[in-house]
Amino acid sequence: MSKVLLTTLNAKYIHLNLAIRILYDLNAAEGNLFWKEFTIKEASHTIAEYCSQYDVVCFSCYIWNITPTILAAEKIKTLNPNCKILLGGPEVSYDWHDKIALDCVDYIITGEGEIPFASFLKNYPNVSLVPNLVRKQNEEILYQQQPVDFDVKNLGNRNPYQYDNIEELNNKVCYIETSRGCPYKCEFCLASLDNKVRYLPIDTIKDNLLYLMQHGKVIKFLDRTFNIKKDFTIDIFQFILDNHRPENVFQFEITADIVHPDIIKFIDEKVPKGLFRFEIGIQTVNQKSNLEVGRKQNFEKTSGIINQLNHKIEMHLDLIVGLPLEYWDDLKYSFESVFKLFPPELQLGFLKFLKGTPVRDKHEQYGYEFDINPPYQIIKSNFLSAAELHHVTLLENALEIYWNKKRAEHTLKYITATYSIFDFLLGLGRQFDAAYKSNHYTLNNIYTTLTKYVAERFAEDIILQQLIAIDFSLQHKVKPSSFFYSEIAKDEKFNIITALKLNHHKYRYTALAIDFDWEIFVQTQAIQPSKSILLFEYNGAQLPRLIVTACETTVEDVSV
Repeated sequence: MSKVLLTTLNAKYIHLNLAIRILYDLNAAEGNLFWKEFTIKEASHTIAEYCSQYDVVCFSCYIWNITPTILAAEKIKTLNPNCKILLGGPEVSYDWHDKIALDCVDYIITGEGEIPFASFLKNYPNVSLVPNLVRKQNEEILYQQQPVDFDVKNLGNRNPYQYDNIEELNNKVCYIETSRGCPYKCEFCLASLDNKVRYLPIDTIKDNLLYLMQHGKVIKFLDRTFNIKKDFTIDIFQFILDNHRPENVFQFEITADIVHPDIIKFIDEKVPKGLFRFEIGIQTVNQKSNLEVGRKQNFEKTSGIINQLNHKIEMHLDLIVGLPLEYWDDLKYSFESVFKLFPPELQLGFLKFLKGTPVRDKHEQYGYEFDINPPYQIIKSNFLSAAELHHVTLLENALEIYWNKKRAEHTLKYITATYSIFDFLLGLGRQFDAAYKSNHYTLNNIYTTLTKYVAERFAEDIILQQLIAIDFSLQHKVKPSSFFYSEIAKDEKFNIITALKLNHHKYRYTALAIDFDWEIFVQTQAIQPSKSILLFEYNGAQLPRLIVTACETTVEDVSV
């Protein structure tokens, strides 16, 4: 009997692949079926040495791993020419002709893999009747295309994670699906091609979820729009509340403008802060762009829902650069509108022309040029030039360094209320790129660049300079150098520390004089003139405790 390996190259070590686990679980009884995961960072020869021991190697393929997957397949063939290579997954389900033409690829399964793979495994090497299988025969490419409708209820009473070492799950991102399909038709998304939403049996969902809660830590739901059904959403939320461990974190992809009031009420009354993370694809606030790619979105309602829930839920928001009918000024407006929501993470992604998506099929209509290699990213269009898109990459880099990594949270909130956050990050990104062409930079480099940029363009804004000093001070567990700010006089600082009865023998302190009310700023981003002293207490183990004192030494502790 032929030895068959299910495998994939994950983007990171912490990621897991649910697809190969499902296929293994459904077919393990056939015998001589094995599974193994690698990462895209592993050497191709190492992957090939392992895989070449098998008769058939089946790769799960995505835009992030197709290139190293093909390289590994080539080396497998070098080590074992008799080994057959089968590809499956979204990256090879559409426009597969270039991949089957490669000498290192023998078979491709398109679409959902459960039924075709089971047929392949049962009948190999006689695979002529396997549905949705692309194969080679006597220099000819054959495609047994058939309508296949896998009933996800067949996944009932199954746990695809039962074969994992349970001790390792706690250090991984564990993925779970409760449904397949998406009701929306966004033309840039592969999910738009399957508009029939199918739910797994609820008992199986809960059983598997309980298993992951018991043995894992971070659990991410793969549903494209988790909150389609109100009652289902609340049911799962309640099940999580009844059974989760304190260290569990749950991430959901939701559509904000359809969140039912009952869900909002449930979260507000029952869900503890930090337990849930919501990923929300806003993509653009330009309605013309939305309609052009088949999207419907009420941004006013979306932003209202986000503002209602952000005290409980960590929000991760997404924007897409390069959508049809979105020019430079439209992009700027979208970015600034979304940034004002102050999400903990804002991802600025570039339009990708995924195989099979309608936007790829219509690219000439909009004058799009895109990279022919994965991830098929936009190069230019009728709406944004190549130079403009390059400038956005610089802004994106600054956004990641200073906002998403929380290096300048208060500074950027002030910028948003006072200036153009889009223009500020764009200029900062340009300056950072000029100084550091690679990713080799230190924390001090980050603040040196920010300080220099502000000094050159906002020299008169004392508040801005003070906020940079505050953000810098909050980044350290030990007292930092005073390079980025001027402390108050040592004797004055000592007098305040003594008056407050702080332990200057055990801890170290930074003392900054500021010209605004810190509490009001934190709550509203408004600047109210007021003379205060900020004390940062460093214990060497955690980020500092911030102590706010008026010049008269009236004290209030603020947790940071």
